[in-house]
Amino acid sequence: MRIVGIAEKSLDISRYRDPTIPSGGLTTSIVALTTDVVRQGKPITGYGFSSMGRFAQSGLIRERFAPRLLQAGDVDPLSAWAAMMKGEKPGGHGERCVAIGTLDMALWDAAAKIDGLPLHRFLQQHLGIDPGGATDVEVYASGGYPYPSNDLGRLSDEMKALRAQGYGKAKIKIGAAPLGQDLKRIETAQKTFDGAGCLAVDAMNTYDADRSLEAAKALSPLRLMWWEDVCDPLDFETQSAVTAVYPNPIAAGEALFSVAEAKLLDRHGGLRRNGDILLFDPVHCYGLPGYLRIIGALEDRGWSRRSFWPHGGHLFSLHVASALGLGGTEVNPLSFPPFGGLAGDAIVSDGRTAPPDAPGIGFELKADLIGLFERL
Repeated sequence: MRIVGIAEKSLDISRYRDPTIPSGGLTTSIVALTTDVVRQGKPITGYGFSSMGRFAQSGLIRERFAPRLLQAGDVDPLSAWAAMMKGEKPGGHGERCVAIGTLDMALWDAAAKIDGLPLHRFLQQHLGIDPGGATDVEVYASGGYPYPSNDLGRLSDEMKALRAQGYGKAKIKIGAAPLGQDLKRIETAQKTFDGAGCLAVDAMNTYDADRSLEAAKALSPLRLMWWEDVCDPLDFETQSAVTAVYPNPIAAGEALFSVAEAKLLDRHGGLRRNGDILLFDPVHCYGLPGYLRIIGALEDRGWSRRSFWPHGGHLFSLHVASALGLGGTEVNPLSFPPFGGLAGDAIVSDGRTAPPDAPGIGFELKADLIGLFERL
């Protein structure tokens, strides 16, 4: 089983259901990885993209990592990952990790399709995981980005739409506005997601040392599910100062990309292993092999696998959370169309959902998304 072709394209993506709302110029890479395995007259092709929140990696994919994959040729994701990493120096995790993770997603999609298995089942077989646990995963709806006009009204409408889709927990963004305005956003969202632990907030790494402590005092009594990405991801001094005074769960790790950085977060970030949340992105962490190294390293340090809630909000993260028995995962039902959200007629029931039962990741069940991939 060989890789015979790789195509890549950069696409604009939006944080909003309405793509005309300015979204900071975000892009993502999509890739199609064609194999020499033919079924029903068509070669099996794996698809991948660069998850959410970073940027397209066209140059790195086309000039550096796709040629290595084509030269190695092996569809096996673990062997292919080693080929992509050959000759890479330690450090420099901010961009190449995403390029490798994008191709890695397509490799897993192709390999699972060749075996005729949904990705979560293929991962369990490939990684030697006992499949005896439940397939479904606890999920929450992510979104709540600030609107340029009528912010509170549109946020309220968005929260109601997420609740109507069956979500019992949600996450909104704070940190871009003064604290008083953020508290109004939280109050607005909690009118819909009003139970204790039903609303999380994501500061998107915006707070400095003084603002983070001010926010910690204001947020402490609000019964939040967690407070995410408080400060610069490598500002462990501020992170640990916040965890020392904030009594409720903290979530961190989305903007860290390597096992070395994960160990630093554990050692210096003040996180509490019995209650805080780890948000590493399986795509941005050099793909699934890098993500597995992070899980292994932090489990060795006393973390539970249930503390991991992968970032991304898409089908790949859902499969990974199901296969590995993680605590849960993010879903972007309205943000980043057509990449976010669930597939086909999937439903959320009692705060849980299952990954698609189709071969591979299941992108074929999202008509608007598979069209983008097939046009590659």
